[in-house]
Order: sequence, then C-alpha cells, then structure tokens
Amino acid sequence: EKWVQASREGKAIKEYPELALGNAPKDFKFRFNWNAPIISSPHDRSTIYHAGNVVFKSIDSGNSWDIVSPDLTRNDKSKQGPGAGPYTNEAAGGENYNTIMYLVESPHEKGVLWAGSDDGLIHITKDGGQNWNNVTPPNLQEGIVNSIEVSPYDPATAYVAFMRYKSMDLNPYIFKTSDYGTTWSKITKGITGEHTFVRVVREDKKRKGLLYAGTETGLFISLDDGQNWQPFQLNLPVVPINDLMIQDNDLVVATAGRSFWILDDVAAIQNIDTPKQAVKIFKPKDTYRIFGGSTDKPVPGLGQNPKSGVTFDYYLDKNADSLDLKLEVLLNGKPIRTITNKKPKDFKSWPGGPSKPQVLPSKKGYNRFTWNFRKESLPAVDKVFVYGSYAGARVGPGTYGLRLTLDSLTSETQVTVLPNPKVDASMDEYVEQQSVLDQIEGAIKNIHESVTAMRSAKSQLKGYAKLLKENEKAQDLLKHGKALIARIDTWEQNLIQPNQKTFQDVINFNNQLNAEFMELKSYVDAAEPKVTQGAKDRLNDLMAQWRTFEKERDAIVDTEMQAYNQMFKELELPAIIIDE
Repeated sequence: EKWVQASREGKAIKEYPELALGNAPKDFKFRFNWNAPIISSPHDRSTIYHAGNVVFKSIDSGNSWDIVSPDLTRNDKSKQGPGAGPYTNEAAGGENYNTIMYLVESPHEKGVLWAGSDDGLIHITKDGGQNWNNVTPPNLQEGIVNSIEVSPYDPATAYVAFMRYKSMDLNPYIFKTSDYGTTWSKITKGITGEHTFVRVVREDKKRKGLLYAGTETGLFISLDDGQNWQPFQLNLPVVPINDLMIQDNDLVVATAGRSFWILDDVAAIQNIDTPKQAVKIFKPKDTYRIFGGSTDKPVPGLGQNPKSGVTFDYYLDKNADSLDLKLEVLLNGKPIRTITNKKPKDFKSWPGGPSKPQVLPSKKGYNRFTWNFRKESLPAVDKVFVYGSYAGARVGPGTYGLRLTLDSLTSETQVTVLPNPKVDASMDEYVEQQSVLDQIEGAIKNIHESVTAMRSAKSQLKGYAKLLKENEKAQDLLKHGKALIARIDTWEQNLIQPNQKTFQDVINFNNQLNAEFMELKSYVDAAEPKVTQGAKDRLNDLMAQWRTFEKERDAIVDTEMQAYNQMFKELELPAIIIDE
C-alpha cells in the first residue's frame, strides 16, 4: 500500500495483483506472508525492497518492480495446498508457506542484502541481487528466520534469530557469522526457562559485543558477544518480544499484546562492566528540549512516559544515604543548579510557598536521576503566599556540565541539550529568551532577599523597642525605630502581599511586584523561545518600578538605619539587654 501524506490517500502497489482469497498458494505466481518484509535502502531511501518468495526492487515508489532474486525458499509444493504446511490455512490469502520472512540491506555496503525464509533458509547477495548464495547453517531444520542483524561494526558479521515453535520446538536458536555466512556458531548459553525461543537479536550501536535478545518470555542481554546471556526484565511484563531497535540510545521493544516499551538511555548497560569507581556518572545521551513528560509514580505492569529533562545514570560503590552526595549542573563552568541526597533540614512550605526540592537517590550500585532542565529555585519570603512558581526557569539549548561529588570524590561529564526539532526557532532567539529570564529571576531573587533582610531588621527594631521602652534616654531612638518600621512596611507592601494566605485571597488583596515578575517569568519560559514585544515592554516597566523600590531600600539602609545605629552607639547601650 502506498500512502501520500499531502492527499491523505492510499493505493495498492502490489507487484502482481491476483486474488488470494480462497485460492491455493501453489497456484499463486508469488507467495507473500502476512508480514512480508518491506524496507528502504539505507544508501538510497527512494529505493524500496519487498519480499514474497522472491525479492522485488522499486525505484519509482512501487509503480513498477524488478525481480532481483530467484525463489529463496524451499518451494515445497506439498506444503502449499489448503491446510498444508505448519500453518492453518484460513484461505484468507496470507497463510502461505515457503516465503521470505526477513530482509535487510547492509548499512555498510550498498547492494549487500540478506534474506531469511519461513522454512529455514538464509541467502546473501553482494551485488544487488544479480547473484545469491545460500549461506544457511549446515543441517538447519525447517523453521522461521525471524530476524537478521548486520553488526553495526563489521559488514561480515551478522546475528540470526531462528524459531521452530511451529514444529513444537521451543528451544532458543541464535546463530552468529563473522564471514558473510560461510561459517556459523550457535550462541544461546544462558537463555533458559520455558518457552524462551528467540524472536530477535540486536547489537548495541555504541558498545561492540553488547547484544539484546527478544524472546517469547522477555528480554536477555549479553556483554560478551553472545558467549553468555542473562535475563534483563526489570519492569517489562513477561511477554513475547517481536522486535527490538535502538533509537537515540533508547532500546525500543515491540511486544505481542502489551504495546511498545522503551528503556530510556542504555548508557548504564553500555558501561556495566567498566572498572568500578567509588562514584561514576555516565554521559547521558543528547537530550531534546521537550517539555511535558511524565511526573506520575510508576504503576506496576504499566509503562511510564519519559520525564522531561536530562536522564542520566551514576554508580556508587556503597550506600551513600548517610554521606553527602551532590550534583551540580554547570554552564560555562559555573553552577546553575545544585541538588543533593539530603532533604533540607530547615525546609518548610505553606500555601503559595516553595515546592519540595528534588533529592538525589544514593543507594549502592546504579542510580538514575532526571535533571528537569531547570535552574536554581528562587528564594521565598517566609510564610508569604505568592501567585506563581518558585521553580527556576528552564535552560536553553547548549552544553552543560554534570558534576557529581561524594564527599571529596568527584565525577564529571557533559550533556548536550538539543532544541526541540519541531520548534521553529534560531539560536539567537534562545539566547535572548535566556537573557530575559535571567533578568526576571535576578529581580525576583533580589526582591525576596531584600524583603527577608528588611523583615529581619524590623524584627530587631521591634525587639529593641520592647527592651528599651522604660529607658528614658532611648525614647528618641525608639521614635526613630518606629518611623523606620513604618517606612519599611510601606516599602515592603509594594513588593509583596502579606494578606494573601490562599489562592482565593488573590481576588481580595492585589498581587504586588514579586507576583508580577513571577507571572512574566511563566509567560516567557515557553517552549517557543521568541520573546514577544509585549513581554519586553512589560519587563522594562517592571524593572523601572523595581529600580524605584531598590533606591528606597538603599536609602533606608544607608540613611535611616545608619542614623539609628549611630544613635544606638551614642547611647552606649550594652550588647545584651535583659528585660526585667
């Protein structure tokens, strides 16, 4: 079937359209199974191959086809009648025997194709189909050649998954060749258990000799090129695995009946037998700047969408829960986010307050964590409700350092954050977005830290007012202090809204400058980075307001507080005053 995206229409492009329904396979010109392979050439994506009992090639989108092989099956006519062969013939047209089950062109060499049949034959051509050689392992019985994996590292090496379950043989069969099929070795040691016949084998694209096998009952891996296998099920259901592929260093698993499963970033497996260090962080795959993703807790038996952010693995040679483990995210060598394995002892929150900080897992062995693209969280003003998020803004595309420190031991790596390929934006726009976000976050941080400092000053002023209320010499000091408190209150109430306690209070008590900045942060911190003119205008207005209050803060500190401190000093009051 050919499908045209522009018109959203399809049409049949079968090589030789003949009615299959109700007819015997032995009478067909060509025999196809339900899963007849169709591939495009890795060397020319406009070249298409399709296989029935022979291999077809098209260079005009299926309008015409060339036969580029002889019959590559056993072509046993006695098994091509109604109900014959190892299949139950439903007479629907696809239950045909003596067909090609798998076809692949070498990614290394154009015109080198491997074909495997459902009756146990393997053929190879090195000249685009002009000449084919039967390279079936000696004495191989009839069965299904279900997958052929050409090694990403060596054009002469291939792995074949072979199944005989239709003949009631449920044993695993994997064959490897390193000489284009001239010789083969069976590599299944360690694949044990009932019904563990193998459906597919793939080799890792980054680590030679790391193999993945999909069986009838789950996933197996080999670290030594198939000499030994071990189960690697994790939370994957016990389910037949029909196919495997590696995309962006993720292992994608196609199952029979339980959907697609993806093991996100197999870096930990690729490095599983590297020399162990006390602390080791593994380089994560390049990560697309895609927001959203899963935040739900895993549910047994169900999959979970990837989290938004950079997911990476690290190894600890001991349980470090009682030790200090710290992750620093670096931009140009400077930390922009720090996460530890400890819950902050003094952390507290309230309605409209900060969220719990992320905590690093620190168990012995392999750990996994996702940095959510965000910079450091913003400081809060104690017990003050703010309509907005304290979460740091998300970073732009670029290269970031990841530094993991366990007490005095450090391991470092880097990750590249890539732009979302579906977002039409330039790097200049990402840079401008980050610049604007930095200005906004800097203002919020400055406001909240200033208010906290001023509140501390007010608390001290009120404390001295209480302690010195009976001291006649201090009355002028107390008047000055009272006026100073009033001036701080007026200043503060333009920056925060202490009367808000819940979301409903936003209606009754107006948001102040900090909430306006937070709203602008949320507005600008979008997947599409181009900062609107309205956002720029709003930032200019808010910054002008903040500069006014910043000057007032400096005047309070440099003039009023300085005068208060001078008066306090002249009274020669003791440092410790006991309220009797």
